[in-house]
Amino acid sequence: MFFADGTFLILIPALVLAAYAQFKVRSTFRRFSQVRTAGGRTGAEVAAELLRRRGLRHVKIEPVEGMLADHYDPRTQTLRLSPEVYGSDSIAAVGVAAHECGHALQHHEKYAPLALRTAIVPVASIGSNAAWILFMIGMFTSSRPLMDLGILLFLGYIAFALVTLPVEFDASRRAVAVLQGEGLVMPREADGARAVLNAAALTYVAAAAMAVMQLVRLVLLRNMRDE
Repeated sequence: MFFADGTFLILIPALVLAAYAQFKVRSTFRRFSQVRTAGGRTGAEVAAELLRRRGLRHVKIEPVEGMLADHYDPRTQTLRLSPEVYGSDSIAAVGVAAHECGHALQHHEKYAPLALRTAIVPVASIGSNAAWILFMIGMFTSSRPLMDLGILLFLGYIAFALVTLPVEFDASRRAVAVLQGEGLVMPREADGARAVLNAAALTYVAAAAMAVMQLVRLVLLRNMRDE
């Protein structure tokens, strides 16, 4: 019933966008992962050089398993790069590595949206899981307070998805700017890195759109129960 009602239709545009975003990021990354940079530095080497030049030698760089599992952990000040990025000298690898360095720079400069996102991670994690459980229990027991509590908790995940957008866009902007400014890539290579990062950014837009549509659906389902 929960997945068969008519409100599920409002998720279709977001699902289509999410599917397209995944296709776009994988195809763009695959394309530029086959183009080597003139400098010949791997993603890990570029990251180390950028961090060194910006006075962030204390930031650790580690390999991590998982395709495009690259991320910066502000709690341990560790930059983790996937195998496709860590040991590759492709335009795609360099772009992604620089993007993660962008997050390290944000952290160092106390970039407010990053600090906010880090602070609400626990709330978002609990909210994204508990919200559905509480809402479904409330729906099947006709308990409006439980449904409202589920919606309230889901707002924490919405906040996380929305604040992620400026964080990721800013990191990508910093990445391309620092690659060009430090002379680590050629202008054409910077364009390729930008294409990879723009494709990756679309996945965050899709995630935010899906979260908002899910919230709209929960509200509609709750109101239908009241009728």
